[in-house]
Amino acid sequence: MNQTLRHTRWLLTASLLVLVALAPAWAADYVPPAGKWKHKAPAALGFEPQALAAAVAYAKDKAVVAPSDMHQVLLDSYVAREPNYRVLGPTRDRVGSAGLVIRHGYIAAQWGDIERADMTFSAVKSYLSTVVGVAIADGRIKDVHDLVSRYVSDGRFTGEHNGAITWQHLLQQTSDWQGSLFDTPDWADRPEGATPADWPNRPLSAPGTRFKYNDVRVNLLAYATLQVLKRPLPEVLQQRIMGPIGASTSWSWHGYRNSIVPIDGKPVESVSGGGHFGGGLFISALDHARFGLLMLRNGRWGERQVIAPDWLAQARTPSSANPEYGYLWWLNTDRKAIPAAPESAFWAAGFGGHYVYVDQANDLVVVLRWVPDLAGVITKVLAAMP
Repeated sequence: MNQTLRHTRWLLTASLLVLVALAPAWAADYVPPAGKWKHKAPAALGFEPQALAAAVAYAKDKAVVAPSDMHQVLLDSYVAREPNYRVLGPTRDRVGSAGLVIRHGYIAAQWGDIERADMTFSAVKSYLSTVVGVAIADGRIKDVHDLVSRYVSDGRFTGEHNGAITWQHLLQQTSDWQGSLFDTPDWADRPEGATPADWPNRPLSAPGTRFKYNDVRVNLLAYATLQVLKRPLPEVLQQRIMGPIGASTSWSWHGYRNSIVPIDGKPVESVSGGGHFGGGLFISALDHARFGLLMLRNGRWGERQVIAPDWLAQARTPSSANPEYGYLWWLNTDRKAIPAAPESAFWAAGFGGHYVYVDQANDLVVVLRWVPDLAGVITKVLAAMP
């Protein structure tokens, strides 16, 4: 009986060893160590090599890298249509496009300077969403449905309208908050109305009922999150997210020259949730890719759960006011934005063509810098996976 049992155990062990030997190299959910990232040949990752090369060539061809002076680009883009527009935060010139295609955790293709920390504009919103997730995990915010006025009592969330705003409204860009932050009124960002006289007197929508893309209100979310965490948000991002996933130290997150606020009696910079007025997150394509891989793995990095998976599931839930938007993440609901991609795909997006595309169905992350045509590139990358 003992001999039979030993023989059975031997067969089971041998079978397991065979399965391990036959398993793909990515079966262990490879994550790149700090400062290193393994490459694999496209064919080994399930790509048709020539088709993937064509997708990369397409991305390079669609890149927009001129003019290079981003301070002037911002002025040219907004001075004529936004009252009293000025660049309040730092900028960095663009010098060339870059990108990465990552499957099963390995780099299948790359181009450009993937280590240069570029402006990333509104792609930082998805990082801000993740920092709010840290505040939720730490109990600093009890529930996204709580009124922000319960946490921030400086007068910015008082009155019938602003007092009804919840954290979820800010995360979904449906708050229609009315006011001024860092000397910029909410209506000055992408103003609405037939004439300038209409801009400050527009009708308000009840919080949660209307989506309006607005950097002033996203900056307000960053400001409110700073009030509850009582630590600089870049410090939180580094210690809780970027450090654990082995990101470089080349990234930086900026506010404005007039966004210094007192926190427990000490001056702290309240950072920007975009680059509309300058500032925001300056980061490399490689660090973007690490962040994307963390999202791909539902907040897990190797043996460590960095971000709670239930928070990320919430962040990817379509809002009722805009089904293509979650908690500062763009969604492929009904496959409307990228018909070739699965409906479950989601991405961070920023002015000028900055994207972190996350596709769990295909175990795929794509990072684009200065390439506005996300749908075209993703369509070609997916077509390279026969």
